[in-house]
Amino acid sequence: MVALVSQENVVTLVSRTGRELQRYRKGRRQVVGCIPYRYNKIGEKNSLDVSDELEVLVISSQKGKGMLFPKGGWELDESKKEAALRETIEEAGVRGIVGGKLGKWSFKSKTHDTFYEGYMFPLLVQEQLEFWPEQNVRQRIWMSVTEARDVCQHWWMKEALDRLVNRLVGQKLGGDNQVLGSLNCKGDAKSDL
Repeated sequence: MVALVSQENVVTLVSRTGRELQRYRKGRRQVVGCIPYRYNKIGEKNSLDVSDELEVLVISSQKGKGMLFPKGGWELDESKKEAALRETIEEAGVRGIVGGKLGKWSFKSKTHDTFYEGYMFPLLVQEQLEFWPEQNVRQRIWMSVTEARDVCQHWWMKEALDRLVNRLVGQKLGGDNQVLGSLNCKGDAKSDL
């Protein structure tokens, strides 16, 4: 008996490696990532505090120094969203619906003396995979927004998390990507929200 399997349900168990296909802009490596999120059942339905009912998935760094959101190189044969989803599947073993860009940030690499441009997207998780390419080198942990903000090692990812929470609050209030309060953002304030 032969079984046909849809391509969308197949996950390669090998991460892309190498930088031959990596995108660079003005000498800066282009990286993309996602903030995987889900709603837990504990949050009060009428509460405006989205963070009470929201959980985000963080992963350990390969070097074991802190936690972060999945991200990696944007390659020539992909759109930003495709690259962000691929990186999230490879590093965190989840997939779902990728939303609109949270922003663009410029930052210096902690390990290389070079600058990067990073783009982050929200990812509403629909599936958590049992097996994924980097499961042997990373841990994944669901946690509250407050906990994630405390453990995340990158300032720009914390800003992306703030933007995600504000976007979700705006949606809950019925606004169209309404941003509440000042975020004191160092990133691209004119991002395509």
